[in-house]
Amino acid sequence: MTALLTAADFAPQEALAADLLDHATEGDDGSHDLAHIHRVFKNALKIQAGEGGDPQILAAAVLLHDCVAVEKSSPLRSQASRLAAEKASGILAGLGWPEEKIAAVAHAILTHSFSANIRPETLEAKMLQDADRLDAIGMVGVARCFYIAGRMGSGLYHPADPSAEHRPLDDRSYAIDHFPAKLLKLSDGFQTETGATLAKERHERLSIFLSLFRDEI
Repeated sequence: MTALLTAADFAPQEALAADLLDHATEGDDGSHDLAHIHRVFKNALKIQAGEGGDPQILAAAVLLHDCVAVEKSSPLRSQASRLAAEKASGILAGLGWPEEKIAAVAHAILTHSFSANIRPETLEAKMLQDADRLDAIGMVGVARCFYIAGRMGSGLYHPADPSAEHRPLDDRSYAIDHFPAKLLKLSDGFQTETGATLAKERHERLSIFLSLFRDEI
């Protein structure tokens, strides 16, 4: 059996990961599991290498940004990042972190969410938002989109009008509607130059996938 991810997989922040990994996720959502946290962490390392910032604050924000699980279909979805920020603050306070660093991590977590629609003000917050959104586009983003659609009981597409030419988009009912409703818009909102560069390639992959999908149906 393949071993689960451990703190060693989060180098060079192994010590921090050892403290926080047990708090990183909850629930059974495979689109927001520890593998997602690890992918976002790797994205964040790439962005931080180009942008700078405080690596400990960024790593803590990555590790705890999904520490509260709220389903996409839940009416509390827009509150998920606030709930996670509050929980993360308590965890870090328990570890003896200074208030100013806790506040910085909490701000990054609060503002990372698309649903929350709160502008990130610090470099670390901007990098977390970019790192998390990179995981929502490209081929991983495609896989996560259809996985979440399955959890929500959505169909793949509207059989009579898959491109929504004569109906409003409805990404709760049809998975493919989530592409024009959200995924194809994400690359325009990246906060850092490094993140935007990485997003461009993944956006192109999304567009290619959508074109091929529509061709087959």
